[in-house]
Amino acid sequence: MRSKTVFTALEHIDQERLAQFQAGMRKRYSDTQILEQLRACSQRLGKSPTMREFEGDAETTVHPQTVIEHFGSWNAAKRQAGLVPRRFATREELLDQLRSLGEELGRVPSAKDIEARRGRMPSKSLYWHTFGSLTSALREAGFDVVVGEERLGRAIDQGVLLAIQLGRLPKFADWAEARRSDINLLTEWQVYRMFDARRGAWSTFQFLVRERLAAQDVDVSPDGILVS
Repeated sequence: MRSKTVFTALEHIDQERLAQFQAGMRKRYSDTQILEQLRACSQRLGKSPTMREFEGDAETTVHPQTVIEHFGSWNAAKRQAGLVPRRFATREELLDQLRSLGEELGRVPSAKDIEARRGRMPSKSLYWHTFGSLTSALREAGFDVVVGEERLGRAIDQGVLLAIQLGRLPKFADWAEARRSDINLLTEWQVYRMFDARRGAWSTFQFLVRERLAAQDVDVSPDGILVS
């Protein structure tokens, strides 16, 4: 009976007056004010807010439903505010986030970099789901990313140059030190993992560097010292 009463009441609502009332309620906040509250909430949280987080923020005065009524959807409002939706970001928004992170880091972002900013940017799983792999996403974003044989070839080339600078085959610690001065080098762990991080991984890499040096007529003694 109660639900029938409610249904009857809805039938008799003057739709024009209802529309005027709703328009008046929406005028309580301008679009600019709502966007400002979204941005402020994001700054306080350190991430793009969900509807629940926005509603739970003690300093916000706008209800999430009001935000939706103004902009059509929660994510549309966040895009207008310059915030990236955490679950339904567009392909270009995802790429923009990678480019911004690359500018912040001064290098190609890694999965670990994305994980460290969890909540402030889309998850690495979203990149994999959207682009097939993080590597594909990075390449589409304009980063120079090498994989497989290409990456190993680059590592060996870099190893040869470092060996010549040091006068010996580079050790793991040598590489780590050089990487701190040259962000264009692959990291020591990237090189290490190319060999499945198995026992003897680094010495295997040193062997490949020695072979490349030998092909360039540079002799290497058994203890790894370059012979003039």
